[in-house]
Amino acid sequence: MLRGVIPEDDLPYATLTTRVTVRDLLPQDLPACTWSGSATHLRHVERELTRAAAGEVDYLAVCTPVNLPVAIGGIDYQVTRETGTLWQLAVLPALQSCGLGTLLVRAAERRIRDRGLRRAELAVEEDNTRARALYERLGYVAHGREQDAWDEEGPDGSIHRHETMCILMRKSL
Repeated sequence: MLRGVIPEDDLPYATLTTRVTVRDLLPQDLPACTWSGSATHLRHVERELTRAAAGEVDYLAVCTPVNLPVAIGGIDYQVTRETGTLWQLAVLPALQSCGLGTLLVRAAERRIRDRGLRRAELAVEEDNTRARALYERLGYVAHGREQDAWDEEGPDGSIHRHETMCILMRKSL
């Protein structure tokens, strides 16, 4: 269930409750996922869906009753032996703090356990205190730091290198 508070013109707030489902992200979902990142990011996600077809990764989507993804994220089984590595976790900004991130992470953990693995890992940018607090509430523990970098596409189509320090976190399942 997704529960959120939506401001309205005539009322200070209205409460919305709706059912959501978790399923595999599909290539036809990508046009509805532009909120999750740049065109470059979505091309990367599309390549990861090819890896999902080969069983190397799972890529999940939390969807509304009309089947629109509002949270997405991957699990890579090739990064660390006997571990599922969560990555590219994202929630539609307007629906953050409604429990979708928790639902997505728990569904990912279930997928990892279903493969017979007993550990989940992830990296979170040091300055993303909100996400780190979520992972800590879900039982993840910091075990190191690591530099990360990737290319980002700017609004004008230019490519910029993004470099950041990440906290490495893990959880026994």
